[in-house]
Amino acid sequence: MSDWKTYLDREQPRFVEEFLDFCRIPSISSLPEHAEEVRRAARWVADRVAAAGMEHVEILETGGHPMVTADYLHAPGKPTVLIYGHFDTQPVDPLSLWDAEPFDPQVREGRVYARGASDDKGGMFAPILAVEALLATEGTLPVNVKFFFEGQEEIGSPTMGPFVTANRERFACDMVISADGGQWAEDQPSLALAFKGLCAVQIDVEGAYRDLHSGMYGGVVANPIHALAHILASMRDADGKITIDGFYDDVRDLTGDDRARIAAVDFDEARYMRDLQVDALYGEPGYTTLERAWARPTLEVNGIWGGFQGDGVKTVLPNEAHAKITCRLVANQTPATIADAIEAHVQRVAPPGVRVAVEKLANSAMPYEMPFDHPGNAAAAAVHRKLYGKEPYFVRVGGSIPVVGMFQEALGAYTVGFAFGLADENIHAPNEFYRLSSLRRGQEAYALLLHELATQS
Repeated sequence: MSDWKTYLDREQPRFVEEFLDFCRIPSISSLPEHAEEVRRAARWVADRVAAAGMEHVEILETGGHPMVTADYLHAPGKPTVLIYGHFDTQPVDPLSLWDAEPFDPQVREGRVYARGASDDKGGMFAPILAVEALLATEGTLPVNVKFFFEGQEEIGSPTMGPFVTANRERFACDMVISADGGQWAEDQPSLALAFKGLCAVQIDVEGAYRDLHSGMYGGVVANPIHALAHILASMRDADGKITIDGFYDDVRDLTGDDRARIAAVDFDEARYMRDLQVDALYGEPGYTTLERAWARPTLEVNGIWGGFQGDGVKTVLPNEAHAKITCRLVANQTPATIADAIEAHVQRVAPPGVRVAVEKLANSAMPYEMPFDHPGNAAAAAVHRKLYGKEPYFVRVGGSIPVVGMFQEALGAYTVGFAFGLADENIHAPNEFYRLSSLRRGQEAYALLLHELATQS
């Protein structure tokens, strides 16, 4: 341990400068004008992975933004680990709220401020540096390692599913380790057992063929906004339970052990409400706040529009109204089944005098859940005990990482979350930052983890 750790300590100034260079690349995957910058980030990653000593480094075309792959397979009889991360970033808007240029990284009080610093350039850089240190000091890696770094996570990895399936032999592994994610707190580790899936639809309601004078036609012709409000209100009861037929049919109920692990997390509900500036919490009865957030499906209206939006009054009866809905799904639910159930519900409850349509949007992801006793979790927990001196929380995540479901389906491999970002680091928001202490901790953690996994063969 001392050799590779000494190497990491000695090389930190160089690593930090390289990290700043990485953060200077405006690799915004959602903006077409930045496509070449995403490709430039792929080239930077490929060059850096090769410099670390990995073999068979390639930039692969995916039908969307490119990805970088590499391997080092010289540990016969040992597990094969696929390490995942992403080098694309979110847009920077609103630019006026940044204290400095988003892609001109600034180091202040041990933090690197830049778009993508925490999500996920800092996270994915750490295992590259750990591999370099191990190869430089030990001459080999304790397990077989493959890298899978993509450039389209921030847009939902739209081409990754078919791509991984078509290349399943290239990416075959015993488990995936995700460098995208974070820890519960700076002094409290956590491991994620589940991520929610995603289903997205748009509801379109049309009435008369044009906008109408509300005095001439009000009370005579159906108002699409009223109809849409009725449809949306019918989807949940007063307590917040979803009333769409079949919505809960495939949900896997929480076991007693599941609930005990969630209850073991130190969660201050009063502080949670103060931070959000709300005076009450709301949701499906019979579950705690964390159980609802992490382990129960949801249906939320994300946007609604129609009719006059300007200042003052326009006495109009609009001819159309629209809403966007997303559902966060849990184990055993599928986006297609839920979208079909929503469509059937909308058609059933729509009032007379309007036409309704449900568009099933492409932004979908399968829910993901892994066994608590998976060997990867055992190895990661052992490393966390060494680094933090305490047991990790076993948590679930209300958000979605689409690619983990793809890995499970195409490769038959579970994904262990092993990243070191923290909740206050403004990911997807102005003034995103990453702690240099987390970058250093991540390097040591990955070196320890690869050694720990070698003991499980």
